[in-house]
Amino acid sequence: MIGDVIGRPGREAVRRILPGLREDRDIDLVIANGENTAGGFGLTAESASELLDSGVDVITSGNHIWDKKEFIPYLDDVQGEGLPVLRPANYPRSPGVGVLRRRGVAVINLMGRVFMPQLDCPFRTADRLLDELREEEPTPVVIVDFHAEATSEKQAMGWYLDGRVSGVFGTHTHVGTVDARILPQGTAYLTDVGMAGPVDSVIGSDTGAVLYRFLTSMPNKLPVAKGPCVFNAALVEVDEQTGRSVSLERVDRMTRK
Repeated sequence: MIGDVIGRPGREAVRRILPGLREDRDIDLVIANGENTAGGFGLTAESASELLDSGVDVITSGNHIWDKKEFIPYLDDVQGEGLPVLRPANYPRSPGVGVLRRRGVAVINLMGRVFMPQLDCPFRTADRLLDELREEEPTPVVIVDFHAEATSEKQAMGWYLDGRVSGVFGTHTHVGTVDARILPQGTAYLTDVGMAGPVDSVIGSDTGAVLYRFLTSMPNKLPVAKGPCVFNAALVEVDEQTGRSVSLERVDRMTRK
């Protein structure tokens, strides 16, 4: 699971690091949060395709999924031959889907509500989706991208789903956390995976532009920063029969200029 991919620099970091990592570690499935791939906000067919060409299998998202209006029609074709891009499942009556099966793994995308848009309850949405997955076809391996702001809400989701899914990985803050662990009932958990994006930045954006906004409270554009990039990801090994996680480790690498 790769954290939020930020603009062209983040896409380039994925392109440079992921193929070798996937081969070296014999990785079966790669998930990446792609909602910031197009200029730092939203995604396009081109930016999504670039991630897929680099070795990503499923792209998750969050509150920026709607930023590029031209991409919205692609969301309704995810189950066919279209791009495997998810939007949070607890958006009510929205284009696209919030769960997708790939290579024997069910990927669920949810979004938190603390300091975020007020969507349907992510906890009850998770209950409903897990019931539907069991009815359709048993899928022991289930990975959840929980796109949320508050660490408390993320931890609560981890405990709520412990023993019911293989992993709960937080995204959205772009700042990786150090609490990677396997919970008592076998669910791999990490509060925030981090990002693939410029390290000399404020969560991927140009520092000068962000400081201007904080110092003046005036709206302004936040361009993606430049320079070397960090590549934050989580690597989890799951027992395919039980769906319980066996091991979990952070993967943190850097690209040169």
